Amino acid sequence: MAWMISSKITKTKPKIAIIGFGRFGQTLYRLLKDDFAITVYDPKSRHGVKDLDLVYQCPVIFYAVPISVFESVIARHRPYFKDHLLIDVLSVKLHPAKVFKKYLRGTKARAILAHPMFGPDSSKSSFDGLRLVMDRFSSNQKEYLMWKKYFSKKGLKVIEMSAEEHDRLAATSQGLTHFLGRLLGEVKFKESKIDTVGATKLYEVMRQTRNDTWQLFLDLQNFNPYTKKMRLRLGEAYDKLYTKLLPKRISSKKVIFGIQGGVGSFNEEALLDYVTRHKIKNYEIKYLYTSEKVLRNLHEGNIDYGQFAIHNSIGGLVKESAYALAKYKVKIVEEFAIIIRHFLMRREDANPKNIKTIMAHPQVFAQCRSTLQKRYKNWKLLSGEGDMVDTARSAQALALGELPKNTAILGPLNLSKLYGLKVMDKNLQDNKENLTSFFMFSR
Repeated sequence: MAWMISSKITKTKPKIAIIGFGRFGQTLYRLLKDDFAITVYDPKSRHGVKDLDLVYQCPVIFYAVPISVFESVIARHRPYFKDHLLIDVLSVKLHPAKVFKKYLRGTKARAILAHPMFGPDSSKSSFDGLRLVMDRFSSNQKEYLMWKKYFSKKGLKVIEMSAEEHDRLAATSQGLTHFLGRLLGEVKFKESKIDTVGATKLYEVMRQTRNDTWQLFLDLQNFNPYTKKMRLRLGEAYDKLYTKLLPKRISSKKVIFGIQGGVGSFNEEALLDYVTRHKIKNYEIKYLYTSEKVLRNLHEGNIDYGQFAIHNSIGGLVKESAYALAKYKVKIVEEFAIIIRHFLMRREDANPKNIKTIMAHPQVFAQCRSTLQKRYKNWKLLSGEGDMVDTARSAQALALGELPKNTAILGPLNLSKLYGLKVMDKNLQDNKENLTSFFMFSR
């Protein structure tokens, strides 16, 4: 074939084409420009030709397009394939192998799979010693060896490898490196005056990977079938290492529990049931009010165990708890239930005739829906925000004057004793056997 390169380059340079003239397309051009007459094609660039007929007058075509558009490019260009040698330089190899098998069938075109293991930044000064992976794929022996020899003469270290092996290894080298680089960017990792050599190298990894497009990062993670496993292993390793840094017990003298409710809440009642059954005498309760706060404190190592309500026999799923569970990884130590009874309470100095608002957790209203509809049809049902979503916290706020005086609280009888509230009505739950299930968690 006249286009093949001999050891001595003639005055008439062989023709090749580069499709895609982004950052790496330009790097590929620098590598090849001294030895070939290069036709560039990139509809999004001001460089090169716009006519595919001119492109496919070249016997060898390099594809330096984004991984995600590679198949669509090959599908559109297939009518131009004749006796061409096609070389992709994508960062994944099983994907182009699959695409080539699909679209080269019935044509005389052949393909080499290649992956330059370097980018525009690492090859700025020289290509010497940089790695290039090659897979002969469907090319003939003569043309494959010619390109292998050529790349070697350009100073590249050629590594022959199957597409399968490449993607498996690349997932834990290139894929992991890009993931960590992006991760460092997300935590806003910056250079400082006291950086160690290791910190400097980490900054360089972040800088280089973030110079590449976000699309390349997505494609590396999504088109290599092994990167998902890599990310899962990375997440498991992080969880394991993070947990090792936390003490098994915060205090050797007592067990520290964090609960969803405040003082006098059903959560407190449930915890007292738990410690009594398990004969735990030395303990401390942290009143955290919300399910999210319970799991966050457990994750951060501020408590030994966390507890919150998960389900009620009338009200169903406690949505607040379900949403919190979606954010954290925890171990369920025990599930248990207690009977729940609801009492309507007001301040002693409040006139019952002026009370038209009831405040409680949304789950409390769900458990008393029918009864409230019958007895307090025209009253406003209100749930607080943040810590105030907890009924016990609302009762405390009412007693302290943080809520309007003409507000009633619907919750456990304990609250009336704790905060000097007068009971207006009792057993408002729709079912006498009103059971609420609680989860006890550990990290």
